Amino acid sequence: MTELLTVGEPMGLFIAQENGALEDVEHYSSRIAGADLNVAIGVARFGHQVAFISQVGDDTFGRQIKRRLEQEKIDSQYLTVSKEWKTGFMLKGLAANGRPATDYYRKGSAAAHISLEKLDQVDFNGVKILHLGGILAGLSEEGYQATLHLIKRAREHQIQITFDPNLRPTIWDSEELMIERTNEIAKLCDVVMPNIKEGGILTGEKDVQAMADFYLKQGVKQVIINMVENGSYSKRIEEQHQVHEERMPELKPDQIVDRVGAGDGFVAGVVSGKLESLNDLDCLRRGSAVGAIQMENLGDNEGLPTKAEVTGFLSGKGVI
Repeated sequence: MTELLTVGEPMGLFIAQENGALEDVEHYSSRIAGADLNVAIGVARFGHQVAFISQVGDDTFGRQIKRRLEQEKIDSQYLTVSKEWKTGFMLKGLAANGRPATDYYRKGSAAAHISLEKLDQVDFNGVKILHLGGILAGLSEEGYQATLHLIKRAREHQIQITFDPNLRPTIWDSEELMIERTNEIAKLCDVVMPNIKEGGILTGEKDVQAMADFYLKQGVKQVIINMVENGSYSKRIEEQHQVHEERMPELKPDQIVDRVGAGDGFVAGVVSGKLESLNDLDCLRRGSAVGAIQMENLGDNEGLPTKAEVTGFLSGKGVI
């Protein structure tokens, strides 16, 4: 039975096999990417039952994505195939500092034309968490409406909703619209998980406590902020209005190969922890470990670890 439902835009990924500007690279390796797809893979590797909702094109990338979902034992029954629209893709370079250049080709992608009618076929029975990202809502009006529709259905089934804003300014018509709609979605969710930069953009605040209060005052139950090099932070309003805060120092990777996907790894660690009813500090610790391990690997999701690998990593850091 499905424990986690998530939705988003999966993409093809070409990773440079040599250093240099993307326009100068002659050889690329082919993989797959997508923030919410990364989260789905990360949670599935902890042994949870995950279903991924999206639409791909009837093309090579679409077939790659479907095959990868099957390999990761992720339910792909809600992955529809469009004859009209193509799967988006991206290029990613190599970088010594782990911050590679990227170039996206996603405008008019199949995922941007996701159908509300298809979403009505999704079975929410037994689902524990619906995880949403902000990218789908920014891709198109259809993606925005799909996000709101899934929230409505999850509420009808009393399912916890987690949300990663995943701000991508280039896909929105304006920064004002990005902030307005992202915050509209956030206040409808239970757990909001921006990184420190996104929290500042969305709330206008500089302090993590103030960022958290911005959402808690609007009815959100918990705010978790990935502060990157400064660790992570959680603030939650418990029953009887008690406030519970936790901070987790940064867990450094042994080496940094590729930072892309580390934030998704952090979210996957937190969400998997919530599925296992871990306390807030343990969720932060797991999220930090998953993000750090992913940074040690090339690709957006290849390095996402199993539970045993996270245990070994934490043991090696002396924090378990």
